[in-house]
Amino acid sequence: MFYKKQSIPEVGDIVICTVKRILPHSVFVELDEYKNLEAMLHISEISPGRIRNIRDYVKEGKVIICKVLRKDLVKRHIDVSLRRVNKSQGLNKKEEYKQEQKAEKILDNIAKKLNQDLATLYKEVGCKIIEKYSLLSYGMQSFLQDPSLLKEFNFPKKTEELLLETIREKIKIPEVKITAQLNLVCGASNGIEIIKKVLKKIEDNQVKIHYLGAPKYNITIISPDYKTAEEEFKKVQDIITNVTKENSCEANLIKSK
Repeated sequence: MFYKKQSIPEVGDIVICTVKRILPHSVFVELDEYKNLEAMLHISEISPGRIRNIRDYVKEGKVIICKVLRKDLVKRHIDVSLRRVNKSQGLNKKEEYKQEQKAEKILDNIAKKLNQDLATLYKEVGCKIIEKYSLLSYGMQSFLQDPSLLKEFNFPKKTEELLLETIREKIKIPEVKITAQLNLVCGASNGIEIIKKVLKKIEDNQVKIHYLGAPKYNITIISPDYKTAEEEFKKVQDIITNVTKENSCEANLIKSK
């Protein structure tokens, strides 16, 4: 990637890393999305259980996906974990990074058509989109859904036309899916009505419910990116917790891996 973030990732963020140095009890990785930023991966955070040889799990140059555990803003020191990244988080991060690479390639193609270099177009266009949408790909996906959003940037007319034309040709809206099983039991006299109330509250355009047979329900959340999907899952958790507590019901929501 040409573009590198100047900031430091937040605790809990999922990040793309490249293994740089392997020591007896730790690994130093480069954070691929950030400018001149390294992190330490301790041996205890590589895999569950005892590790006899770190090189059985990682090698120099290998790209891995980690979770940020701690950070020191002053020292710019970051600790990451490999073992705390579940399968869905890893797959979704790979897809996000893939979409960002694709978005950058689109910007590079437009730069060539405008007889500019990529650095110049990033300064004039790309960085402004990232400032607004966090990721270049998120911005392009938003323009695909609503082209009028491009107007607020006041880009030159030719640049705007080329951007929208290329986005329509090259980009499809990605989907991130989170699934979970809900077990919901309510022993009150109006228990059925309470259960209907819970399900009605959590189902919307992004959240779908499939009845598996009492008391089990399958919950599916579909969003354009992993962060939004996780936020929606948290909302579902909160609704279920609040409604069941108020009505003395029992609920258990288990996310699929």
